[in-house]
Amino acid sequence: MKRLTAMTLAMSLYAGLSVPSEALEFTADRITRTDRGLHHARIFYRDEMWRLEHNGNGPVSITIVRQDRDQVWHLMPSTRHFKVVSFHHDYALHLTTGLENEKSREAIGTQQLDGHPTTLYEVTVSLPGGQIETYYQWIATDIQFTLKLAKKNGDWMVEYRHVKLGPIADSFFQLVPTTSNPSEEKS
Repeated sequence: MKRLTAMTLAMSLYAGLSVPSEALEFTADRITRTDRGLHHARIFYRDEMWRLEHNGNGPVSITIVRQDRDQVWHLMPSTRHFKVVSFHHDYALHLTTGLENEKSREAIGTQQLDGHPTTLYEVTVSLPGGQIETYYQWIATDIQFTLKLAKKNGDWMVEYRHVKLGPIADSFFQLVPTTSNPSEEKS
């Protein structure tokens, strides 16, 4: 039986199938640039759940994404309320070293980014409808983490700074008992 299990594992690795590894957990400063401007947030991440503490003006100061529950909670601590919305792919983070629908990848250089040695790649992906889009991706070679991803045309960019790998407490992904959902309150 042990020999069969070892043989199955070896065949899985040979076939290119992944064997589950330790979950990714980290904290970082996240900078996003879009046509709507520059946005800064502190991120606390654990597989299938993350918390963004926004550093900007607006009613929402914390967003907790629970992909495992198919929910997103927008917290408004000043009013002690939160809003629940369904998870949508727009909330997804781009953390893997391989991009979805990747067609080609070419290493085009090396660079230091936030104190980490990185390899810079030009990555081409196919979009629905047959469109092609090109990105630049900086992968830290010391921690195997995508520190920066940007569209080649400059329309969009996300960057992670001050990345610290390590366990994150469950409390970062829970609602505070003193918050309430206004849609559940009685008139």
